[in-house]
Amino acid sequence: MNEPTLTPAVVIGTGLVGASVGAALVKAGVEVHLIDRLSSHAKVAASRGAGTTDPIDPATVRLVVVAVPPARLADTIEKALRTYPKATVTDVGSVKGTVLAELRGRGLNLARYVGSHPMAGSQRVGPLTSRPDLFVDRTWVITPHDTSRAKAVLTVHALARNCGARIVSMGATHHDEAVAQVSHLPQLMSSLTATRLNDVPDEHLRLAGQGVRDVTRVAASDPRLWTQIISANADAVRAELEAVRDTLNELLDGWGDEDALRRFLADGRRGVRELPGKHGTGEAAYAEVIVAIPDTPGALARLFADVEAAGVNVEDIRIDHDPEREIGYLAVGVTKAARAGLENAMTAAGWTLRYSESL
Repeated sequence: MNEPTLTPAVVIGTGLVGASVGAALVKAGVEVHLIDRLSSHAKVAASRGAGTTDPIDPATVRLVVVAVPPARLADTIEKALRTYPKATVTDVGSVKGTVLAELRGRGLNLARYVGSHPMAGSQRVGPLTSRPDLFVDRTWVITPHDTSRAKAVLTVHALARNCGARIVSMGATHHDEAVAQVSHLPQLMSSLTATRLNDVPDEHLRLAGQGVRDVTRVAASDPRLWTQIISANADAVRAELEAVRDTLNELLDGWGDEDALRRFLADGRRGVRELPGKHGTGEAAYAEVIVAIPDTPGALARLFADVEAAGVNVEDIRIDHDPEREIGYLAVGVTKAARAGLENAMTAAGWTLRYSESL
């Protein structure tokens, strides 16, 4: 079967995700037209290569990507279906079931609508944060429904492929249950931990290391956006919160019992190991070599050059910052078999190693 035609396409909403979709499609050779309630956002996205703000004949449009906040999804999708009569319409919202139910409740013909959700983003927002490779090797969930046309489904598949994503198909309700578990609950748990920091004395906060920064990173996300996302998936998220409450009650009921605490911590460790590893495979045996980097121009480039010279394949990297000194720490993830060789090479090149540990 021939590849569905995506040109010309319209992206409605030019924040991080919408502008990144536009940029990825432009890079793939698709003609993209940008629309945003804030014309300045659309112009910024266009200046970053996400498309053009020039008007287009609605009858010629073949694909519409709706990338607006959750509260506006249903209205914008309905308007897109009416405005672009020959276009497949998809959205990139974080919740699918609520939107589909609302659209069905309006009695719309949804043959040209297929929901989707790229599992990529950031706590940062706006077109200035967009980039064309945002979705490369990331999961893109496509949620066809029982009245979706086959052509519309194939068009959304082509969209995800052109953005470099890995495609997963599932029903809207199944999707919402899944994201409640792996996205929405972690957001709330991050916010819960970060909220406690408001009551921590400044002298205690100075002790904070990378662990608390890792846990609280997504708590910096836009509260207005996340209020809409979680409210739209309220039932599924509540079920997860109730499960967390039960687990917390068990922990407190057994407080002082070291065996119970050990089982709790072991359960958490086992849960981490359930997460897919590199390229979607199971957990790999990686180790970290942590190198101190001075905060000077060219230091990071020199370090990477020395890693390359060591002939070691880098599986992952992480940069930590020392709050007291002008220095950082680059944690280089390598296979356990390669760790000793990289440590020796880095030491020989004059780098200071902080410590090494298994991941």
